[in-house]
Amino acid sequence: MKLTRIGQGLLAATVSLGLAFSMASCSPSQTIDYLFVTSNSTNASGNGEITAYHVDSDSGSINPVAGSPISSQGPNPVAEVASPNGQYLYVANHGSATAQIAQFTVGTDGQLSFGKAYATPGSEPVSLAINAAGTLLFVLDYYGPGFSDITPGPGILVVFPVNADGSLGSPVPSGGQTYSTLQCFPTGVAVSANGDYAYVSNTNAVVVTTSPPSTATPPPLPASCPAQGTISGFTVNSAGALTAIPGSPFSAGTTPTGIAIDLTSRFLYTTDSVQSQLIVYSILGGGALLPKTNGPFTTGTFPVNLTIDPRDEYLYVSNFNSSTISAYTISQSTGQPSALASSSFVTGDPGPSCILVDPAFGRFLYVSLAQTNAVAAAQVNPNTGELSGVQNSPYSVTGKATCVAAVAHGNHATQHVTAVAGQ
Repeated sequence: MKLTRIGQGLLAATVSLGLAFSMASCSPSQTIDYLFVTSNSTNASGNGEITAYHVDSDSGSINPVAGSPISSQGPNPVAEVASPNGQYLYVANHGSATAQIAQFTVGTDGQLSFGKAYATPGSEPVSLAINAAGTLLFVLDYYGPGFSDITPGPGILVVFPVNADGSLGSPVPSGGQTYSTLQCFPTGVAVSANGDYAYVSNTNAVVVTTSPPSTATPPPLPASCPAQGTISGFTVNSAGALTAIPGSPFSAGTTPTGIAIDLTSRFLYTTDSVQSQLIVYSILGGGALLPKTNGPFTTGTFPVNLTIDPRDEYLYVSNFNSSTISAYTISQSTGQPSALASSSFVTGDPGPSCILVDPAFGRFLYVSLAQTNAVAAAQVNPNTGELSGVQNSPYSVTGKATCVAAVAHGNHATQHVTAVAGQ
């Protein structure tokens, strides 16, 4: 019995991704972003796929880039992250033993070219993050060395230096090892914008996301697993070495899954899936976490992931079981989220998981829909943060989309703009 778990993108079944809709193609002048969607595949190689799309500047609609899809270089790609300069994409292949992390170069037309694959010290990577300088890649392995689905145990956090050409160096040693040990069944990793801290959400429990739940009996949990969820925190030095923050791991409800940090590096947010709530922390001096006294905050049912828009003003949560996106404004002084008047956006299909706001203008939101093989899009009102539908969304695909990532096409300054009626 394989344990069911949630990573940066919800783990999905093995089928391929391909768009099954038609619309007018986007010209380069209309493209503000390139969107990259990972998916499972049933092709002969067993490897997953990555499809690149043009994001239309007016409508938010997406169209495939020529040459897509390409192989993810390993089975079951579940997480991806783009470099801050938009030149490289990194993909975590959860089912691979040797090509767990694949690096790709992003061409000027959005086409991807494979660079090199890397193995991690542990197994089954589930989440990726990169620092704002683009010099360190953080990889979250669901299991550390010696552990597996059959003999579950703690996960690990691995830091790879990123070279100027986008390639990865050898894992950075921390405490005499090439990784830092976590608690059980970690789900997400986030790095503060100032680069000083890294945090990992640990569910410390088997999280069932199948419907109906499997009747098979999972293996017993290790005795060392805490009864509640936690967040492990680390300081990060300039070379990428990790040191546990005093007081870490910090209590984090029942089952923390998604995790994000605001752009000022003062507040951390995590979704508690089983309790259907959003937990907010102040990041104190030294990196310690202090929960907000007026939280947690209500979400939709079974929230699994979250994202903060490029303006650092709005926060969005994907609710897997209620097929909605919860929307909040963020207080710039306190970090407190406040639900918008139209706080719940229906994705149109069930299973929203991996979520982002486009990095160019912050005008469109995209989320993978794991249960019905689709990608949903919504338009972000830049003045209020409220979401509205994009024509033809959700976009049907031929397989199960597992995650989304994006890079801006050209130079853009994210700012407040007046919303155009009808858009």
